[in-house]
Amino acid sequence: MRTKFSIFKTKKGFTLIELLVVISIIGLLMSFLFVSYSGAQKQTRDAQRKSNLSQYRAALEALANVNNDYYPSYTSNVPASGSLCSTSLAKVISACPDDPSKADDSTFVYNYQSNGTGGGTTTATQYVLWTKLEETQDFWVICSKGKTGVKTQQGFSVSGGACPI
Repeated sequence: MRTKFSIFKTKKGFTLIELLVVISIIGLLMSFLFVSYSGAQKQTRDAQRKSNLSQYRAALEALANVNNDYYPSYTSNVPASGSLCSTSLAKVISACPDDPSKADDSTFVYNYQSNGTGGGTTTATQYVLWTKLEETQDFWVICSKGKTGVKTQQGFSVSGGACPI
């Protein structure tokens, strides 16, 4: 005896089209999440860069307090973690931070320049610290006169420790 529903066969599972649609939607969502995540990572590293340069500024100001308001003198661009920490700042800072991306890209470095006689002696009256930002490709600049801000790469230069912003 046949039931009245026996002519309909119930299929269990999904069709190939349904599976492809679901997979493509998941792929789109994952790509959006990946783009957001990488942007957040760049912002985090930029915030760390700004914080690290503030630590250098605090150490430089502490050093100037014990050296009659004079800073280490480097008349050309030097990496802050190498030159400053191996000489002058070793007295006032326990560890000199490096840029979080320095291992992967050598253009990400904390730079320092000042006026004075050079050679690392404490004869400078002004200085500039700067680093490249990852998200905007601009420079984050900290000057001895208290100025802090962003400067675009185009036409950026530091000369004689003069603040470029």
